Amino acid sequence: MRESYRAKQSRKARINREKEEKFLNKKKNKRTHNNKNIQNIDRQVQKNEEKSYEDIVAGRNAVLELLKSDKDINKIFIEQGEKHGSISEIIARSREKKIVLVEVPKSKLDFMAENHQGVVAVVPPFNYCEVEDILDYAKSKNEDPFILILDGIEDVHNLGAIIRTAETAGVHGIIIPKRRAAAVNSTVVKVSAGATAYVKIARANNINETIRYLKEQGIWIIGTDGEAKIEYYNQDLTGSIAIVIGSEGFGMSDLVKKNADILVKIPMFGKITSLNASVSSGIIIYEAVKQRLNKR
Repeated sequence: MRESYRAKQSRKARINREKEEKFLNKKKNKRTHNNKNIQNIDRQVQKNEEKSYEDIVAGRNAVLELLKSDKDINKIFIEQGEKHGSISEIIARSREKKIVLVEVPKSKLDFMAENHQGVVAVVPPFNYCEVEDILDYAKSKNEDPFILILDGIEDVHNLGAIIRTAETAGVHGIIIPKRRAAAVNSTVVKVSAGATAYVKIARANNINETIRYLKEQGIWIIGTDGEAKIEYYNQDLTGSIAIVIGSEGFGMSDLVKKNADILVKIPMFGKITSLNASVSSGIIIYEAVKQRLNKR
């Protein structure tokens, strides 16, 4: 049967519509794919920018302590128009050390770090030392080694607070694991109030092997455990010692506990049966300081 003129025109119109819809859908899909690519590129750029600011020190006290130390500083960013208080001292010390100073809008500093207080320093990656460097440092001061071992501290705020306490107490060095533990970053530096510029910090591949090495050097390993029979203030904490502080949730690992020479506890009298790791560190560190001062 021969197709009518009207049916023929209708069929042509339908074919043209289908072709147009197919073309538009293809164009739309291509545009969506391009948008996704653009979004992925934007995310990668942002990630790279964030990574480029990974090794920073933020905050007035932290940057000022960094400037007072002999640590390297690549560049210091300060907020535009901010020249008051300690910022003026930071500017003066930076110029004295010939460190590049850059004034930037607050929005840029906000992107680089939280709570920057108008100043951010870009620094090389944190320079960890070796365990031997800690022992050499104690020897150079003609003092018995006073070391802190952190067995899996994961919270950067705890790590920063512990470093700050250790520095004020004259601890010769801190040993942390390379894996499954917080590392020194910009938050740790800020919480430590710049103490990371002065404290020697070593990273150990294996804490238990490090403990065995320290024992060979005549150092007593004092572990902290809530089930121990000896209160910390009844234990001699003078001489060559390394105090071990366990992780926030689980305490010391079983093997570290087994390798400790002595276990001590902080007595608890309330319904809460544990302390923040940084608080526990402070209590025992300063008991050791008290005993050492009394022995002089």
